Amino acid sequence: MTVNAITPMMRQYRAIKDEHADCLLFFRLGDFYEMFAEDALLGSRELEIVLTSRDGGNGTKIPMCGVPYHAVDSYIARLIGKGYKVAICEQMEDPRLAKGIVKRDVIRIITPGTLVESQMLKENSNNYLMAIWRDKADGGFGIAYTDISTGEFMTTQVSGQSAWEKLSAEISRVSPAECILPENLRKEEIFALFVSSRTIGSISQPYDEAYIRHNTEAILNIHFHVASLEALGLIDMPLAAKAAALVLDFLQQTQKRSLDYLDTLNIYSTSQFLTLDANTRRNLEITSTMRTNQRKGSLLWVLDDTKTAMGARLLKEWIENPLLVENKINQRLDGVEELVSNTQIASLIQAQLKDMHDMERLISRVCYGNAGPRDLLALRNSLALLPEIFRLLAYLNAPIYKIFIDHLDLLEDIKELIDTSISEDAPLSAKDEGIIKDGYNEQIDQLRSISHGGKSWLLELEAQERERSGIRNLKVGFNKVFGYYIEITNSQLGNVPTDYIRKQTLANAERYITEELKEWENKILTASEKLLAQEYESFCHIRQQIASNASRIKNTAEVIAHLDVLQSLAKVAMENHYCRPLVDDGKIIEIAAGRHPVIEQIIGLENYVPNDTVFNPYTQQMMLITGPNMAGKSTYMRQVALIVLLARMGSFVPAGSAHIGRVDRIFTRVGASDDLSAGQSTFMVEMCETANILRHATADSLIVLDEIGRGTSTYDGLAIAWAVVQYIMESNCGKTLFATHYHELTCLDQQYPLIKNYSVAIREKGGDIIFLHKIIPGAADRSYGIQVASLAGLPKEVVRRAKDILVNLESEKNSLKDAFWATDVPIATLAIEEDSLSKRIAEEIANLDLNAMTPVEALLWLDRRQRELLDDQEATVI
Repeated sequence: MTVNAITPMMRQYRAIKDEHADCLLFFRLGDFYEMFAEDALLGSRELEIVLTSRDGGNGTKIPMCGVPYHAVDSYIARLIGKGYKVAICEQMEDPRLAKGIVKRDVIRIITPGTLVESQMLKENSNNYLMAIWRDKADGGFGIAYTDISTGEFMTTQVSGQSAWEKLSAEISRVSPAECILPENLRKEEIFALFVSSRTIGSISQPYDEAYIRHNTEAILNIHFHVASLEALGLIDMPLAAKAAALVLDFLQQTQKRSLDYLDTLNIYSTSQFLTLDANTRRNLEITSTMRTNQRKGSLLWVLDDTKTAMGARLLKEWIENPLLVENKINQRLDGVEELVSNTQIASLIQAQLKDMHDMERLISRVCYGNAGPRDLLALRNSLALLPEIFRLLAYLNAPIYKIFIDHLDLLEDIKELIDTSISEDAPLSAKDEGIIKDGYNEQIDQLRSISHGGKSWLLELEAQERERSGIRNLKVGFNKVFGYYIEITNSQLGNVPTDYIRKQTLANAERYITEELKEWENKILTASEKLLAQEYESFCHIRQQIASNASRIKNTAEVIAHLDVLQSLAKVAMENHYCRPLVDDGKIIEIAAGRHPVIEQIIGLENYVPNDTVFNPYTQQMMLITGPNMAGKSTYMRQVALIVLLARMGSFVPAGSAHIGRVDRIFTRVGASDDLSAGQSTFMVEMCETANILRHATADSLIVLDEIGRGTSTYDGLAIAWAVVQYIMESNCGKTLFATHYHELTCLDQQYPLIKNYSVAIREKGGDIIFLHKIIPGAADRSYGIQVASLAGLPKEVVRRAKDILVNLESEKNSLKDAFWATDVPIATLAIEEDSLSKRIAEEIANLDLNAMTPVEALLWLDRRQRELLDDQEATVI
């Protein structure tokens, strides 16, 4: 189709669409948003709406589909949820006044990371837009993210050899709905993996990378109204500055309106938080379950008794970001403890909070310009609760509540403004009549009097004309096309007064107008139009006054959110018999009668078997745990990690008592799963995760390893597990919980005194076993795998055959062991040469109790001793 053959409107559509090729264009036509051509085909399929067509010129038909403007949000939400971007193209002038084609332009581009509409957002979760900038020279990254629905704006930068690892941890922690990546990062495979795992919702590209690179300082200085990056604290953080500028430029290009309410850029350091990588977050089921990805069954599900959406989001943030700084943790714990001990004040606070609306998102919508009259009433109702909350805080003495009192602005002027201006029964839309209260604006009062008084006059006119004409069914009416009229049925046409002027003929009646009615029609309609315009203008002015106080309202909302989280943690602690942990920067972890916070909720506190845990740098670094499957090893190890996480986030913990020292990272390697998209088997996934742990764990890390070495041959797996244990102990990688079915590993406590063997207690009854779920000192003698298989319902003939095979294998194993340790075999097998080193090893072997060792144990012992003696020789030579 040639350009000239296209109709003027379709030419306009195509020009706008070409400028927004990566978006679905919602093109406003009257009361509908229409999609055309390829957008219509996609939109019809994704939204399941009827596909029609429109004349495109020169006899062609163009596919078309549309949605009503008043219901557009629900359709946009569905498209955004599927990862699409939507460009909203509005009519920029009144169609009644337009000459030719109505001017249209895109007023906003909606993307997954730029949502502000409440119906498109999860109220208890943030919706983050993240940007990342890379420095090729030193390999560092700048990271910035914002939630424009709340006004939060954060930035940091990471560098050094672990920059990629720190970046990955931040992406997993923030889990952005959308991530802006420059070209040199979009090619990195890791980001595709983040998208496939839903850690990142979608990926977008900058509008102009070169512009960001050369104008970073100008973008930030203009937006934040400062003279230099030094005022923002970014003078020595160039990568963070570029990431923040990338966020702002993207928002300016897509939102096309003032973003002044993003008035604070918070700089943070990744060293503030205890690091949890993506595997650990998933394995510990912190905010959702592994199997169903549901909130129920997660740690968040247990802890969340918040009363406000603000508090719910902040609680999720606390859970995902445990702290490293001791005094901040204890400040939170002091706050929780005071509410635990003062239940009456806690209950009164809860009663106030339950009626509190989402002030963070309300003020953001106000600043954004899409808040309606009822949003202002919701804000007013929330502000009305502040004096009582302030009064209740005065009864509390913990330092954190003193901080709250200092920062809690009662905002009485904002409440009074809304009280005096917005009608209690205001409509939903800002463009409907009835927003402004009587007495607030004199001009609105006058117009309202004319408009409403005129309608009363029409009723009087109808009665008067019925009396004058004698026509009892005479009716005065109105429609948008013909305006006001007097309607008389055909049977009464002989009684029509002579001064009536015919206006419209119907099948059964005639409609008339009089000079007097025409004058009143003009006055009423003019007054109604002016009233709507004046009310909207007044409402926008009120909204702008409130927006100018956004920082005050956001500060108060932050106090309310923190108070809500503390009361939630206190309530959960009281109801579930949690204790206050002792948290410090020491090396000790001691948990008495610890419990798994989620499992006990599911099975009942009275049915849960508590267990103790001790890590001490002088007595116990690793707990090596053996025992049958299904006995509770994994539950126990996870509960230790969750108790540490809870303590470091500032919560009470499910235990009799707890002392939690410094933990910089929590690592978990549990479960088994393929990663087919990355071409990795279960065993490869396990090895990759284990490698990551061994590379990055420190002496302050907590490591949870469950069944290392599965998925390969028995001796391969045993050798790997053995080597991993040795590496952890010799590298001092951290406090470790290591569960295994390789009973050969239990002898390592002889080599490493800081390894202690534990097992899960069971009771045998006949051929069956009963799980006692108690962790006890000492190694298990076997794994009871066949008994567990029987409990799982394996056919009886399979179980019987497995028992027979096991007896034969164990007999064969003992025969091989006896043969291996026959007289002089070890020395001959090892082929020791006649030198001083070999003689020394031979002497040590001669003194060993060979029957107490397996062949694998002996070979690994030999390898270690050879390395040790060689190291000694090298040291002597030096």
